[in-house]
Amino acid sequence: MISESRCPVEDGELYVRSTGEGPLLLLIAGGLGSADTFRAMTKLLADDYTVVTYDRRGHFRSTDTSTGPVSVPKQADDAHAVLQHVGGAPARVFGTSAGAMIGLDLVARYPDAATVLVAHEPPAIQLLPDALGWLDEASAQVRLAQAGDLMGAFKRFTDGIAGAALPELRAIRLPNEEDWKRLFGRELAEILDYLPDLRALRRSRTEIVPVAGVGSRGHYHYQPAKVLALELGLPFTEVPGAHLAPQRNPAQFTEALRDLLEG
Repeated sequence: MISESRCPVEDGELYVRSTGEGPLLLLIAGGLGSADTFRAMTKLLADDYTVVTYDRRGHFRSTDTSTGPVSVPKQADDAHAVLQHVGGAPARVFGTSAGAMIGLDLVARYPDAATVLVAHEPPAIQLLPDALGWLDEASAQVRLAQAGDLMGAFKRFTDGIAGAALPELRAIRLPNEEDWKRLFGRELAEILDYLPDLRALRRSRTEIVPVAGVGSRGHYHYQPAKVLALELGLPFTEVPGAHLAPQRNPAQFTEALRDLLEG
């Protein structure tokens, strides 16, 4: 049975969806932040967990009346609010891409929020020696979007992601155009400029599991998980698929995730 609800947060409301039975598992989406990202995974996990997903603020069915940049800590506050809303903390938490960054801030600032965090390919480029180059590329994407070339920004964005590049698009407009505008205009720079609080994460009681996909080797979103594991003195784990494996290879990816969640 699927339960849908609205979670009040500062400057908005979040659409929250829960299903399944068992220990609480919060899934935090990357990209455009849609709960629908995890539809296939949720079905596979619902026999063993109470799976909670949500649309990130301002995306799809969630609202946001604020203006200006949306910081990673603010989004982590939202994730914590969702956990309080469903009454289930501490929880198991899985975050992918930007969702992994949100998860890292969540466990750094809310030590009792999670028992385990699986952080899949967090784009923590501030941990890399060539961070400025990646920030320059993100700025170029933002400028394209602001100049009205949303498709150009989208193509540059997806070209850098393993397994995400698309064939030549004939469409004049992107699906979910307003959500892409929000990502480029208010979120992308904040996500890539965020430096995880390594000191707090080293002290955290949460079991942190940095992972990256085998198919992502050689791409910018693979290396930060390795560096994070090294900085925290933790094992680094490779999982099946590439950056979009939770959507494109859900069965194989979920099997690996289940093992990580249970240690």
